[in-house]
Amino acid sequence: MKKTLIHGLSFILLVFMLASCGRKSESSTTTGWKYNDQKWGGFEKTDYEGQETGPNLVLIEGGTYTMGLTDQDVTYEWNNVPRRVTVSSFYMDETEVRNIDYREYLYWVDRVYAATYPEVWKRALPDTLVWRSELAYNEPLVEYYFRDPDYDEYPVVGVNWRQASEYCKWRSDRVNEMILVKRGIIDPNVDQKNENNFNTDAYLVGQYEPSVRKNLPDQKTGGERRVRREDGILLPEYRLPTEAEWEYAALSLIGNQATSKDELISDRRIYPWNGNTVRYQKRNKYQGHMLANFKRSGGDYGGMAGALNDKAFTPSPVLSNWPNDFGLYNMAGNVNEWTADLYRPMTTSDLVDSRNQDLNPYRGNIFKTKELDPETGSAVAKDSLGRLKYALMDTTSTALRDNYKRPEEFNYLDGDKESLVEYRYGISTLISDHARVIKGGSWADRAFWLSPGTRRYLEEEKASRTVGFRCSMTRKGSPTSNEEPEGNYFKTKKKKTKRRYD
Repeated sequence: MKKTLIHGLSFILLVFMLASCGRKSESSTTTGWKYNDQKWGGFEKTDYEGQETGPNLVLIEGGTYTMGLTDQDVTYEWNNVPRRVTVSSFYMDETEVRNIDYREYLYWVDRVYAATYPEVWKRALPDTLVWRSELAYNEPLVEYYFRDPDYDEYPVVGVNWRQASEYCKWRSDRVNEMILVKRGIIDPNVDQKNENNFNTDAYLVGQYEPSVRKNLPDQKTGGERRVRREDGILLPEYRLPTEAEWEYAALSLIGNQATSKDELISDRRIYPWNGNTVRYQKRNKYQGHMLANFKRSGGDYGGMAGALNDKAFTPSPVLSNWPNDFGLYNMAGNVNEWTADLYRPMTTSDLVDSRNQDLNPYRGNIFKTKELDPETGSAVAKDSLGRLKYALMDTTSTALRDNYKRPEEFNYLDGDKESLVEYRYGISTLISDHARVIKGGSWADRAFWLSPGTRRYLEEEKASRTVGFRCSMTRKGSPTSNEEPEGNYFKTKKKKTKRRYD
């Protein structure tokens, strides 16, 4: 009996010793100082598992592709000349933003701001009057489309570019707030009012004090601390996709890659699917069905009774129609979608220089920085809506830079030789600095506009019954997955030298 007990205790002691060895603190490979150890200063190295996927997002693995028209330019505008670009990996919404999603946003804005700042709620309201037409009876859509539960799953329309951008900011904060709640770091708070609401940037600089449940351990002091950006817990912001991202995601050429090892695309695509037709081609029960919601010809929005083609006379639910090879719905038809880009008819196909305009191309940069207190160097007090204050970079801080010279680069290499300083709206062009690119075609468009390479524009202050939006998010780190690191790694026969401080 005693022998058995002794052997048992010895085994437990051995397991404990091995476990202790396994928990040996990691050390810096460049200084030898220990990480996450208060005795060695408490510098923290996060045991990071990689960026998690936010609600409704799909990872779009980046790559190179030919951006621009893939079919005949029947409009003869030459506003999207094909050129080779590369897009980094990013996330995109599986579907367009729905009516119920936008109503949730309005409800939050009303609950938090309406009593003191009713204008904030009014600014966020979609324009339901976009459904009206001088010679059409669309009043039922004016009344019901946005608010009736029959249309909960339909894409929101009547939202202008500025409103869509504000929705993205709001969604970023709500998602990050919920991440902290689910991790048991803060308590949920439905009584937030005015400036006292969760804002990611304000929280990170200590200007929002939540009800704390359990903060993270502070290796420097031995106490607790709030979440920092370095912890990798909070997600990047939701935002509108750039035009290059949107077009790349819509084409989904990953479905035409010959093999996983070869950089070969078997065929180009006119639409987000293979073939030169908008109908399903395989011989099964779906053969002949329309793959997208669009206007087939003059006066034909959905086909004939008893044989409806796309089964929708206006927008259809966001999960209807054919998903592309990335799993994204309605990247052709249903509604056009806002992109982040400022519209210019000339592309940068022959203007690419050393500033990497062929990597993640985008027009519309506004370079800002946080407003800081000159004495303390910390961020100045947040505004009345709970957001940090930002200001344009001043030109004196960019004078010695080679990568950019001005805080606003709307007109950089815009192709308008007459306007070296500004795009002269109403003088040399009808395109202003408020014109934003829309993509994808809609329920009211012909098939030509379903091609991801086509592009049009709409003033950012305007809304339309044919324009909605979806959000995207930057992918950090590995372009493929959290399990597969960035870069290629090779096993060699070279003997590994043990580091001195391991």
